[in-house]
Amino acid sequence: MSDALPIAYLARHGETAWTVSRQHTGVTDLPLTAPGEAEAVRLGERLEGLTFAAVLTSPLQRAVRTCELAGFGSAAGVEPDLLEWNYGAYEGRTSADIRAARPDWQLFRDGCPGGESPDQVGARADRVIRRVRAIGGDVLLFSSGHFLRVFGMRWLGLEPGAGRYLLLGTASLSAVGYEHDRSEPVIRLWDEMPHERRISPTQVRGHQEKAQR
Repeated sequence: MSDALPIAYLARHGETAWTVSRQHTGVTDLPLTAPGEAEAVRLGERLEGLTFAAVLTSPLQRAVRTCELAGFGSAAGVEPDLLEWNYGAYEGRTSADIRAARPDWQLFRDGCPGGESPDQVGARADRVIRRVRAIGGDVLLFSSGHFLRVFGMRWLGLEPGAGRYLLLGTASLSAVGYEHDRSEPVIRLWDEMPHERRISPTQVRGHQEKAQR
């Protein structure tokens, strides 16, 4: 791979009322809670000292506000493809509530009636990936949890549904890039810097094989 290939830093927005209640929050434009704003400030502290060729944010206020409080509001451009998964008829419902009527439902396999399928979210992620790679430098993205999980798997070259194997907390920070020899894409996850763990396509495929046994 070319050395010009970028690292994309993935920032999930801070807490909202519905992340606390575990309701699916797609296009509903909720604000951050007070703790969510504090999380966004701490996220900015973790990003301090890093420079980016571009900063992009979802148009939803929870992502925009996280971006602002992290210190990147003046540099950010809005990217509509960074919107969270459209949950359609399942917007505002919890997984437990949905499964009471549809016990075998899985978001990353089935998508949502009246909303998006995994492949549709994956297509948006692919467009963002192409834009990031065209920039040719490090990029910072602010978005929501389920979209970023799909984005990470598409970066690894895996199907969108593999996002089920990736969990991202509110105001979490991760990065997608390549190993030192540029031969394999990886995701780097940080709970708190500088501690990190890496996820590669090989690891995800291993999880998938175990789940299918």
